[in-house]
Amino acid sequence: MRLINKVILLALPFIAGCVAESVSARSVIPVPESHVTPGTQWQGKKVGVLGDSMSQPRDTTQSKRFYNYLADLMGIEPYVYAVSGYQMKQMLGEAERMHADHPEGLDAILIWAGTNDYNSSIPVGEFFTEEPAEVNVNGVMSRRMHRTHVMSDSTFCGRINMLLSTLKDRYPETQIVILTPIHRGPARFSGKNIQPPEDYANATGAYLDDYVSALRRGGEIWSVPVIDLFSISGLYPASRGYDDYIQKVDTDRLHPSDLGHYRLARTLQFQLMALPPDWR
Repeated sequence: MRLINKVILLALPFIAGCVAESVSARSVIPVPESHVTPGTQWQGKKVGVLGDSMSQPRDTTQSKRFYNYLADLMGIEPYVYAVSGYQMKQMLGEAERMHADHPEGLDAILIWAGTNDYNSSIPVGEFFTEEPAEVNVNGVMSRRMHRTHVMSDSTFCGRINMLLSTLKDRYPETQIVILTPIHRGPARFSGKNIQPPEDYANATGAYLDDYVSALRRGGEIWSVPVIDLFSISGLYPASRGYDDYIQKVDTDRLHPSDLGHYRLARTLQFQLMALPPDWR
C-alpha cells in the first residue's frame, strides 16, 4: 500500500516490520499561534515527501507527522509517498509515482530515508568510480583521471546517485532537500524483528553515522541542501530523558511520538525558512 494523494491526516496501517500503536494521551500537540509563521515563501506550496515509517501517516486521525505540523506552522500542502520499511532503493519507484501524480510539478521535495539501509546492512559503497581517460585541454589531448557516478542499487551511495539524478532530471525548478535520519534507540516489534540501537555496527561493520555522512556528501555532489536532523533535531532516543519524544519507551525507541514530530517540524520550520521552495 502506498500514498499518492494530498495528505491532511490519512489512515494507513504500519507495514513491513512496524506495528500500529494505540494513541497515547500525548498525541496531537496543539500549535501555539506564536509558533505559526504565515505569509512566508512556503505558504501554500506543494511539498512532496519521500520516506519510510518515519513519514508514513499513523493509522489514526488523532495523530500527526512532522509534515502535518509544518502545514499548521507554515501553510505547506504535503503530498506523501512513504511506506514503512522502505530503503533508499524504493524511493526511486515512489519518485516515479509522485511524478506521474503531479506532472505539473511540485514546489519542493523532502527526502527522509536511510535508517532502513543501515538496519538492513546495505553496503555504504562509493559515489564514483575513477579511471584514466583522454580529454582535450586547450587543444591538446591530455591523459587525466576521470570519475563516473556509480549508478547501482546495491550500495547506499549508488542509490543516492540514482535517486538524485532522477529527481534532478524530473524537477529542475524544484527545491529538493535531503533530511538525515535521527538517532536510533532499540526497538522490538516482534520476536523476529528486534533492532539494536545505533551504537552497534550493522553486518557490514558500518554505523548509522556512516550513512548520515554519505547523505551529507550526496548533497554536496548533487547540489542538494541537507537538513541534518541527526545533528540539529536535538532528539536522542536512547536516553530515558527523551521518553516523551518516542513511541513506546520499552519497545519502540526508534519512531518519534507526536511530541517528537512536533519538535522535528519546529526544527524544519526554521531551516526551510532559509530556502526558496522553488526557483520560479
